[in-house]
Formats: sequence, structure tokens, C-alpha cells
Amino acid sequence: MIEAQLVNYARDLRIVYRAERSRREELERAYRATLTALSRALDLRDTETEEHSERVGRYAMAIARALRLDGQSLDALQWGAILHDVGKIGIPDSVLRKPGPLDDHEWAIMRRHPRMGYELLQAVDFLQPSLPVVLHHHEKWDGSGYPDHLSGESIPLLARVFAVADAFDAMTSWRPYKAALPPETALARIRTDSGTHFDPGIVASFCGVFDALTQAFPSSPSGERTARIV
Repeated sequence: MIEAQLVNYARDLRIVYRAERSRREELERAYRATLTALSRALDLRDTETEEHSERVGRYAMAIARALRLDGQSLDALQWGAILHDVGKIGIPDSVLRKPGPLDDHEWAIMRRHPRMGYELLQAVDFLQPSLPVVLHHHEKWDGSGYPDHLSGESIPLLARVFAVADAFDAMTSWRPYKAALPPETALARIRTDSGTHFDPGIVASFCGVFDALTQAFPSSPSGERTARIV
């Protein structure tokens, strides 16, 4: 009798556990779908970064795979890439959509977005490993970045990876006030900033995957490859 009761109890526990796991998975899927939609909406709001999150995510993942990061790190980096600029939802349109360079006051406002994004997402459990990307993707190797002026290896690894990918996409994307740079020119600038803005080891890994990343870049009429569409 007791054994039969224990068997029934164990069976009931399994049923409850499976139901709870299913509920959590469903909730996480809903979170992921909502956050992806939020990122896409932000890309549409910020005309300068349309499809930026998708492109920069591809670049960052290529670097991470070259570094042989594990699956959990890849997943964290992917979500960090999708949501890195979500804090811009709190930036006024007069700054975010300004069709030209920002002045000092406007830059001070814009530089709030990493912390805004971090605060917006910090209560989401499955995003905890991705938060360093959101908060620290504008830090620089020499400590001159923001928001916390971290330097060297005190900058989280995934944020260092993302910083190189983000800079490359920014330089090779068209803006109302500047043309897209050819990929080779952007690569040369990243190499120049290795050891000041960027982790030299990450830059070396990026150089190793550069040719594969840029094979799909279209050519301009002058014959140079550009990155307006990737």
C-alpha cells in the first residue's frame, strides 16, 4: 500500500514538474517574442539603425564563434545584440531622429541609453547573462567610454566582442550626414583603434573572420564594396 502511494506521489510530482516546466517555457517564449518585437520597433523608430540589431548580431556572433565561446555565451550575446539599444526607447525623438551630428547636450542625453536599457531589462531572469552587453557596449579599452569608464579586461568579454561588431556596422552603414565606408576602410580604422578603443584580441579575431563576413557586401558603382544593405 505504502509503495503504491509513493509511486502515485512520484507520478503526480512528475506531472506537476512537467506542467511547470511547460509553463515556464511558454512564458519565456512570450518574453522572447515581445522583446524581439520591441527591438524591431525601435529599429523602425530610429531611422539610422534600421536592421542594425540584426546585422551587428551576425558580426558579433561570427567573432564569438572564432573565439570558441560556449553555447550559453553565444545565446547571451545574441540577446544582447538584439536588445543593446533598447534604452533608446527613452531618448526623445528630437535627439534620436536628428538628421545630423549631435551637440554636446544631445550627446549627454544619448549616452543615457545603456543604463536605461539595463534598468528596463534587469528584472527579466533569462536576460541576466546579456545585461553586460546592454550596459557596457560603449565602453572602450582605454577607459574613455561610457557609462562606467571601464577599461581593459574589466569590461565584460561579451561587451568587448559586441563593441567591435557595433563599430564596424556604424562605419559601414549610411547616415543622412555621412556615406557608408567600404568594409576595408572600416577594418583599417578598427585596427588603428586596437588597444585604445578595442580589445586587441577581439580585433585579431574579427580580422580572421572579416573576409567571410564581407563576401555578401554589394559593390558601389566605383567598384568598392559598401555595407548599405547586408
